[in-house]
Amino acid sequence: MISIHPSVDNGVKAGAKDFAGGTLVCQCATDPVEVTVAANSAHNHVCGCTKCWKPKGALFSVVAVVPRDKVSVTRNANKLKVVDPSATIQRHACIGCGVHMYLRIEKDHAFHGLDFIHTELSPQTGWSAPGFAGFVSSIIESGADPAKMGEIRGRLNELGLETYDCLTPPLMDALATHAAKQSGMLKS
Repeated sequence: MISIHPSVDNGVKAGAKDFAGGTLVCQCATDPVEVTVAANSAHNHVCGCTKCWKPKGALFSVVAVVPRDKVSVTRNANKLKVVDPSATIQRHACIGCGVHMYLRIEKDHAFHGLDFIHTELSPQTGWSAPGFAGFVSSIIESGADPAKMGEIRGRLNELGLETYDCLTPPLMDALATHAAKQSGMLKS
């Protein structure tokens, strides 16, 4: 069996409709960074991009979004550093263990106002379940064998995760709508 990510390899677990959030904790044995999220996640998915943090040995990350105003660093904020300050998505990572605790968009972008989180970092259960696989072909850029892509997509489909080499059509429509408004092709 192909291992996609530890949190989905044994099946995708359903989220709880009334789940109201929890904490995310980095992997440091002492003085871990803690981020409190006061909302359930949305658009949870496995992501094959080369920028997202993945646990050792995982082909994909698991990443979701939450409203930005629902995310706060509640312990050891001094251990966080932005991985690439020039990137559109600012990945706030622990300098001790390297885990990306949350990802924030500071620039004008269709997803501005949403923060990205890795729900697997939470000891609480109930977060929204991963619903699709995005940027699947990008795992080749991380070293996955191109000859195994059919098998990998097959495993994702077995898990009930429809595969895309970008994001889902509604999310891509949101990105394109934002770009069209910015260029003046579409009126607000």
